[in-house]
Amino acid sequence: MKLLVIDGNSILNRAFYGIRLLTNKKGVYTNAITGFFNIFLKLKANFAPDSIAVAFDLKAPTFRHKLYDGYKANRKGMPEELAMQLPYVKEILTAMGVPMVTLEGYEADDLIGTLSHAADLAGAECVIATGDRDSFQLITDKVSVNLAGNKEDVFYTPEKIREVYGVEPKQMIEVKALMGDTSDNIPGVKGIGEKTALNLIQNYNTVSNIYDNIDNLTISDSVRKKLAKGKETAFLSRDLGTICLEAPIDTNPDSYKTTCGDQKRLAEILTELEMFTLLKKMNISKSELDAAKEQLAAKERLEKAETVDVQLDPRQDDLILYGGQLVVCKNKTASILLPLEEKEYLESDTPKRTFSVKELWSYALERGYSVNNVVFDSTLAAYLLNVNANEYSLERLCGQYNVPLPESYEQLGECLFALNTQLFRQLTKENMTNLLTEIEIPLAEVLSNMERDGVMLDSTGLELFGEGLLEDAKRLEQEIYDLAGEKFNIGSPKQLGVILFEKLQLPYGKKTKTGYSTNADVLESLADKHPIINKISEYRALTKLHSTYVTGLLKAVCPDGRIHSTFKQTETRTGRISSAEPNIQNIPVRTELGKNMRKFFVAKRGYKLVDADYSQIELRVLAHISDDKIMQEAFASGDDIHAITASQVFNQPLQWVTPQMRSSAKAVNFGIVYGIGAFSLSKDIGVSVAEAKRYIEAYLEKYSGVDRYMKQTVEDAKEKGYVSTMMGRKRFIPEINASNKIAAAAAARIAMNTPIQGTAADIIKLAMIKVFRRLKQENINARLILQVHDELIVEAEEGCADRAAELLKEEMENCVKLAVPLIVDAETGNSWYETH
Repeated sequence: MKLLVIDGNSILNRAFYGIRLLTNKKGVYTNAITGFFNIFLKLKANFAPDSIAVAFDLKAPTFRHKLYDGYKANRKGMPEELAMQLPYVKEILTAMGVPMVTLEGYEADDLIGTLSHAADLAGAECVIATGDRDSFQLITDKVSVNLAGNKEDVFYTPEKIREVYGVEPKQMIEVKALMGDTSDNIPGVKGIGEKTALNLIQNYNTVSNIYDNIDNLTISDSVRKKLAKGKETAFLSRDLGTICLEAPIDTNPDSYKTTCGDQKRLAEILTELEMFTLLKKMNISKSELDAAKEQLAAKERLEKAETVDVQLDPRQDDLILYGGQLVVCKNKTASILLPLEEKEYLESDTPKRTFSVKELWSYALERGYSVNNVVFDSTLAAYLLNVNANEYSLERLCGQYNVPLPESYEQLGECLFALNTQLFRQLTKENMTNLLTEIEIPLAEVLSNMERDGVMLDSTGLELFGEGLLEDAKRLEQEIYDLAGEKFNIGSPKQLGVILFEKLQLPYGKKTKTGYSTNADVLESLADKHPIINKISEYRALTKLHSTYVTGLLKAVCPDGRIHSTFKQTETRTGRISSAEPNIQNIPVRTELGKNMRKFFVAKRGYKLVDADYSQIELRVLAHISDDKIMQEAFASGDDIHAITASQVFNQPLQWVTPQMRSSAKAVNFGIVYGIGAFSLSKDIGVSVAEAKRYIEAYLEKYSGVDRYMKQTVEDAKEKGYVSTMMGRKRFIPEINASNKIAAAAAARIAMNTPIQGTAADIIKLAMIKVFRRLKQENINARLILQVHDELIVEAEEGCADRAAELLKEEMENCVKLAVPLIVDAETGNSWYETH
């Protein structure tokens, strides 16, 4: 058995400095690659090994750096011309089927030493190929070193070491301990050179022996003084220079047998690098060479393409390469490309247009790669152009934009190209291309990662909580039966109506063909008429909480113990993100019982949840958009906006504002954002319609800028047919000029609240993008996992949770500049509940 161990970095350096700089036509340097593989093929032919291992260094510090801060401190970094060639060398070795070995914390020398030592112990022959004399200490009767020289290689055996240096191979460690090594910045003994070091070891064998007998050595006083002074560095240098023979790597020679590799990929790489001489030496077949040349041509066409249209195959979980090929669209024509590796294509800088970028991102993430330079997305563009549509399928969009549907699957590329061209033209006309490229497309990457990561659920705790809900519901059920005087199906509106309005003779509203209405509004109006009503409402709340959320969430838990909700960008009319399967946005938090649901959204072991919540973002957006100076001053002061509003509306000093006044003012504040009327406000705060009307009038009188904004927004919508957010998101409102007063009034409310809600939605989206990128940029072990209304939730390793909280707050508060400050509250905890 013969093992060839190659010192990858050493041979690559020799090759780089031994051959003048060479490049292919794209400017990729190839001289080191050429030299390395010429040496490799020569070694393989000369030694005919049964197994080959190529060892490489890693950038990480080794145990020697921890032992001595100055180790290799004088080394300059790898030249850029060489650094760009290293990945190609490794990729070519992989394609050739040649095993490589690396290990963090150890140098290539240590891996070489471990492999050669294991081979020696097993009685196998080992040849080390290197340009570094450090490996001389590894030479034994079974281990030899083929030293690459400037003109020719020299083969070193124990006899050769004795002949050249007059010492045994292992004593080369002792020599280095005395003379040091300037290339590795190993100090040695100051003033002792190679000749003196060799003489000392030839006579006294080891550094330890020298120092044990230093007073009796037959040496000059000068050398003795140098040795005495350098004792500490001598022993340190010996430790630094000793190659490790027990690195934790696989030492079975069979693990390093070469395979046939991937000849197709090998041909592609060498063709791309224009290394045709090496191609011939590799014995690559003509068919593989021809395919590689075609592949190179395909890549070149891809690089020159203005855009490429791509989407996922609707028939299978695969990337559409349009009949097995990529379609490159240029100057209104579609050119067919030969197949490319999808990873290579998706990660290329070629501008890409797709039908669903979030699906494309999810597809790539599942396979361990990314998607680069997506410049357009059909679905998102169509959504921006018409948020009122129910769906954005290819069939509907083709019909809407007069694009012929493909008659065959192979025509899908041309169809997508034509549709994207139409959508792009329309989006440009509406000045929303920046909204697509700066917010919606980058957000798709964030959402794809959030879907993949998911959130941990405490299933056991939730199950116990659900059991408690059922017990309480069972108790209420019996109490309801007792009050009704009989058993009936509480969940049946028909049976409940009979009990309430016929048996108990409670007042009822309109009766339909199907029976009495028993909805929440009806029950609320009857709350003070009979004790059964509150129990029915509570029973409904418990059973809904159990069926919709407890059961629903438990069904959604995946084998990894996490819920992977689907986040949707095209569902809402205002631009807000929604979620489904399950809908985490709808987790009830208004009641104490509902809030308890957040206890079961937890961080995984060793991590914390960090929750950052915008404070009154929609009101702050209103203050900015309306340019209402009084509201802006209220926010700038940092005081309680609802108390200040109460003071303004009720014309009372701030210190005289009662909790009831503040509560009413709060309802007006948030109600104004949604275009609330006097009737709705009266129901919300329990006052007469006339009194609610006075509240709204007083509010708009004090906040005249808001009043002016609301009226102007409606007038602008009537003239233009749409309203816009701060970032340019449009919502078309065709009913704004309807003759039907009810429809027109509803449209006016939409016109008033959409710019506020939509701008808040855009701010949240921008914050998500910035937080996601910042976490990656700072390499913090934390991931954005949830977005719920105005909250962002990050799962962070315990040690960096505080930093993640700082980062969240910083990015969210500064993602846009408003006339009033954006305020974010950030808290950490083991569960979502603990962060509130």
